[in-house]
Amino acid sequence: MVASWLVEAASAYNQTSLEKRDGYPAFVLLPVGHLETILGWAFQSLPDEILIGFDPLQTMSISDEIIETCQGADHRSDLFAGQAFVIGEPHLVNRGDSFSVHHVPEEWVDELFASDRGSRGARFTHWMHTHPNCVAIPSTADADAAQYTEGVDMILGIEFSPEGPLPWFEDAEGVRRPLKPESDEPKKGWGSWMSRQRRPVLGRASTGHSIHGLELIAFHRTGVGVNVLLVDDDGQPIGIDSLEN
Repeated sequence: MVASWLVEAASAYNQTSLEKRDGYPAFVLLPVGHLETILGWAFQSLPDEILIGFDPLQTMSISDEIIETCQGADHRSDLFAGQAFVIGEPHLVNRGDSFSVHHVPEEWVDELFASDRGSRGARFTHWMHTHPNCVAIPSTADADAAQYTEGVDMILGIEFSPEGPLPWFEDAEGVRRPLKPESDEPKKGWGSWMSRQRRPVLGRASTGHSIHGLELIAFHRTGVGVNVLLVDDDGQPIGIDSLEN
């Protein structure tokens, strides 16, 4: 069962995704259980970033009802591979610093992926990488790596303590998509500085780290953003009671 704080955060995140849907040409559905798994891997791998690969879940197509509700005014149905299906299970592909994490070592391809993925090896449709204690904004290296992606690239920013060698880094320009309950949204101005001193704890990792905030974005290799909605095991967006326009 997914932790209650993450379900609450997913619900608030999805409401924002619906409100902002006209600003995106496409969307993806990511199971929140996968996100919880990835958080566990991320904390076990600190201080490194991790790279995760996904394929579409061919047994779970996105219903017409969800498409009609979640698509924006300028929706495109042909933007990337796997667009008609919920994202499948995550695979931990690599770990490393921001300069090396996108590289997939050949020995990993041969030893870990060849037996169960055949000729596709480590060529996944969608990708995600983490930004430990850093906002989820694509770097130049992230944008370059996305040019080889069939589907979408996602970034998961994780704010946590104790910070160790990676203090929270916020000095980056771009669209921010916080993944946290509405009651924990940061205040502006002086209140923002005060809130940094009394950061709420959304949850705790198995490593003992306190999780103070998450950010999640997705983007296409052409540079446009892709909307993300977090779903349950049945592929239904969390916190959306009625799929009506």
